[in-house]
Amino acid sequence: MEKQLWKPGNMIYPLPAVMVSVGDADGNTNIITVAWTGTICTNPAMAYISVRPERYSYEMIRSSGEFVINLTTKDLVHATDYCGVKSGRDVDKWKETRLTRGKAEKLRYAPTIVESPVNIECKVTEVKELGSHHMFLATVEAVQVDGTYMSAGGKFELNQAELLAYSHGSYLETGRELGTFGYSIRKKNKSKAQNPSKKNKKKAQNPSKKSENRAQRARKDR
Repeated sequence: MEKQLWKPGNMIYPLPAVMVSVGDADGNTNIITVAWTGTICTNPAMAYISVRPERYSYEMIRSSGEFVINLTTKDLVHATDYCGVKSGRDVDKWKETRLTRGKAEKLRYAPTIVESPVNIECKVTEVKELGSHHMFLATVEAVQVDGTYMSAGGKFELNQAELLAYSHGSYLETGRELGTFGYSIRKKNKSKAQNPSKKNKKKAQNPSKKSENRAQRARKDR
């Protein structure tokens, strides 16, 4: 079937569906759900969110210069959707979703969401007024993680948290592993080390080909 040509639009899916917690100098706090978010740099660690200027949280971010990206899970899907369709001008989202304000380690105004497995504390470095959305570029000042997902060996098992993704209007649960980074070029030495090679098996079970050929030539010479 031939592909259809559509007008330009954002079709980069799936995306993380995150709840962003914000605050200001007057003590106001709010939660906004965004999918326009991601990593922009490793060193220094930087992230971004894009927000419409008419959103209630926009002025809080702009005035405070900070926000927290809170990752979401299967258990948080209802709260995630609610905080995306309701405005903080009309309702207290903390109360309605029963989410808990936590204390950020490096920020002054924005709280964390305690129920989130990962809280990424960000300070705004630049605002790009792009059009329908303004992009807040920020440095990551601190990351808080839920110890529930720490393995006995000290590894953070984030993929066990049943994280949410957003794709074309739907929330999806992640978790099924299809491979790990670099698996496509990784050499399969492990299987060879565990099992003797076919060549060695043949040597152990049957006389060598050279011996058979030598015996056949000797019979012909006679």
